[in-house]
Amino acid sequence: MGDIREPLRELTECGLPQALEVMGERWAFMILRASFNGLYHFEEFLSELGIARNILSNRLTKLVDHGILRREACPDDRRKIEYRLTDKGHDLLPAMIALRQWGQKYGTEIVEDPVLVDAQDRLPLGPVSILAHDGRVLTHEELALTRREDLGIREDGSRAEPGACLHPCACDRAITDWRDDRKGSIAAE
Repeated sequence: MGDIREPLRELTECGLPQALEVMGERWAFMILRASFNGLYHFEEFLSELGIARNILSNRLTKLVDHGILRREACPDDRRKIEYRLTDKGHDLLPAMIALRQWGQKYGTEIVEDPVLVDAQDRLPLGPVSILAHDGRVLTHEELALTRREDLGIREDGSRAEPGACLHPCACDRAITDWRDDRKGSIAAE
């Protein structure tokens, strides 16, 4: 991925170790999958997942503490608690689908039923892809690392401007951060 490498010993310099701290074990993803499938109650998770009560309690607490799930009183019975996905939890869906697709491709020969589809067309999802700022699909060969102060400076020295993003998501924040950084560097020039 180019001449620059990530500081692999520095766990705080990358989001991956932070994500793994929260989601880096099987039961966290199984609870997340169950949440995406409409399970809300402790007893539902317990019976559907076949998880031990103490492990479930521990994982739910961890997911709540990290803002993936939130605890709410059940509208029907205020004594019962529901676990609902937060926006932060919903943002894990692409990662979960990517892992699912990887498992389907390289795992055992499982024919899934039901199939995850596009609600509009009822056709299977395409592969989760790495997208450029403007929506282009990238391969691993098209990735590089650069220092923050060099964002937008191409290899030939010319400057790139962010294109219109076809997929508004985290790239909006990245582009905003990039523009803010550029304002600081332009002011310094």
